[in-house]
Amino acid sequence: MGLTAKTIRKQLTILKPIIGGFSLKTARLMQNKLGELMKNQNRGKFIQKKHSFESFEGAWVIPNDERREGVILYLHGGGYVCGGLDYAMGFGSALAVQCGARVFCAAYRLAPEAPFPAAVEDALCAYKYLLGKGYSRITLCGESAGGGLCYALCQKLREEGLLLPCGIIAVSPWADLTASGESYKTNAEVDPSMSIEMLDFYAKNYTEDRAHPLVSPALADLRGMPPSLIFVGGDEIMLDDAKMLHERLCELDCKSKLVVAPKRWHAYLLYGLEEDKKDFAALNKFLGKVMSAEQRLRWLPLDNSAKIYPPARNQNWSNVFRVSATLKEKVDVGVMRSALDVTVRRFPSIAVRLRRGAFWYYLQQIAEAPEIREENSYPLTQMSKEEMRKCAFRIIVYNRRVAIEIFHSITDGSGALIFLKTLVAEYIQQKYGVAVPAEHGVLGRLEEPSAEELEDSYQKYSGEVSASLRASNAWRPKGTPEAKGFSHLTCFELPVKQTLEKAHEYGVSLTNFLCAVMMQALQNLQAEKVPSVRRRKPIKVFVPVNLRGIFESRSLRNFVLYAVPEINPRLGGYDFREICEIVKHQMALEVTPKNMSAKIATNTACEKIWAFKLMPLFIKNIAMKAVFHSVGERKSCLAFSNLGAVKLPEEMKDYIERMDFILGVQATAPYDCAMLSYGDTLYINFIRNIRESELEYHFYRVLQGFGLPVTVQSNNVD
Repeated sequence: MGLTAKTIRKQLTILKPIIGGFSLKTARLMQNKLGELMKNQNRGKFIQKKHSFESFEGAWVIPNDERREGVILYLHGGGYVCGGLDYAMGFGSALAVQCGARVFCAAYRLAPEAPFPAAVEDALCAYKYLLGKGYSRITLCGESAGGGLCYALCQKLREEGLLLPCGIIAVSPWADLTASGESYKTNAEVDPSMSIEMLDFYAKNYTEDRAHPLVSPALADLRGMPPSLIFVGGDEIMLDDAKMLHERLCELDCKSKLVVAPKRWHAYLLYGLEEDKKDFAALNKFLGKVMSAEQRLRWLPLDNSAKIYPPARNQNWSNVFRVSATLKEKVDVGVMRSALDVTVRRFPSIAVRLRRGAFWYYLQQIAEAPEIREENSYPLTQMSKEEMRKCAFRIIVYNRRVAIEIFHSITDGSGALIFLKTLVAEYIQQKYGVAVPAEHGVLGRLEEPSAEELEDSYQKYSGEVSASLRASNAWRPKGTPEAKGFSHLTCFELPVKQTLEKAHEYGVSLTNFLCAVMMQALQNLQAEKVPSVRRRKPIKVFVPVNLRGIFESRSLRNFVLYAVPEINPRLGGYDFREICEIVKHQMALEVTPKNMSAKIATNTACEKIWAFKLMPLFIKNIAMKAVFHSVGERKSCLAFSNLGAVKLPEEMKDYIERMDFILGVQATAPYDCAMLSYGDTLYINFIRNIRESELEYHFYRVLQGFGLPVTVQSNNVD
């Protein structure tokens, strides 16, 4: 059973005479402990990030379920002599969680070490910091001395001609340090938490000029103040401070609402009692008026590469891929869920659902994180249209592994890897208390996404001349389809150092070397399956190219094209060195800024034709599906995608054992292959939806022929 108002009141009555006898040092320690207790009540529901100013400390408190735009600047109470950052973050965390808004807590300097006007100066510094961060909708909130400080700050803002806050929430504001109100006498005996002697001690430490307008705002000129919501307990000695402040605001035609809670004490809202939920509801309603009720969900048109996938999908193919991290300890699903709540807010172009418009599909940001799923018997199960309409990505946890499976219209492997790294960094921070810096693809979880992250870089780097789409069809392996779409996953593990040394023996890069291994395996398999040389078809491998390495782009959306090295077995057999030379030179010729710009221009050309723009979506779908099947997968044997060496901040490495990248099988072909390296190991993942494992066998034999130590794992239990 939770604490009740009766219980709290009894405890405060007992402690009141005891607290009055404490030293200032002890009082400060006790107040900070109270803040820690309040913060613990909301543990796991928010994240925090400290920010240091020249003369004081501040901290962000971001709720997992952030629903509002703007920010609350919270100025804590404590008579201007007590209350550090720990105390401020106590009620700051309650505000953030209860209101779904980000809160910035300012632990301003305290008296007597830093008397008036230090607190006002620091509050102004914190407010200017928020303005500098781009916030135009700032709500002030403070209790006790912090409540009075809110109005002192507004006077300074008005004096300097700065943008005023959109509203003020004052809880039991100490607004008249001259103690002129009658309640200082009438409530002296019934107030369970505060005495005139304690307030007099605080005031003496803070200032000699108690009637100064920045010290006692109830006595000040408050013209032009933003809308106010004032809470006060009916039994507290500072009741008349709140009443005077409210009346003064109303006299000057400022909007103000006063809530007097019968039989309540000073700053009663801080205790978060169930009996006071109605007052938090009023607080939320006020925020809905002065800030915004809910954040507007972003929507984005599909990037150029993504437009082909929705019409091309079918009941057996949804073009979903996976990136995953295997941790060194079992994943705590509760903490991962909390980390996911935070991370989705940072990625409005990835945490989306697929929507259908009149002329194009588009992506809409989801309002909240999806549920974390359990692993299936095989990866990358079909993602239905209905599922995509709700959320176009999945988070899957199994034992020590966390994976993201994502529809390719949202992003490419690089974007998905950045999302995964950031998610795991947030998990590590919440689980182990380790601060992970924003580097090596980990983004600042509290930062707003930049415009560059959301851009369609294809449109930006489209060339003037289009490239030809003409190409011959490639040979593709065939086999016996598995029932119900089951997919076999086979992972080859190789030591990075030895594989790289072998690649250098042939004068090629690691990617080119392994691409040549794949082409050699395909050539060997085709020779088995097609004895007649004349009937053999070209061996082509579809190699995605990350265009961020060629053009300046920070986009988290799709920004890849492809190169397609090929050999023609009808001309005779190729030895491995020949294949390496062909791959090396064809890749070098294709992967240049001019060639890539020309390919982009080919793909974006139709988007510039008004007749095509105005064509209804169902007609576009027919046309784009036909294009996909005529010039898409038929032109290669399979895809071979390399995300490269995964780099992580040093702070994460002790918690992560391995990383993996898995493509889904193609729409009309049974194979695909993806790889990355992490630490000293290469992880090459084959996926197929046929029973025969012949290509994997030939790939293994080629690697074995080089004397490379290969470890093979599979989800095949037969």
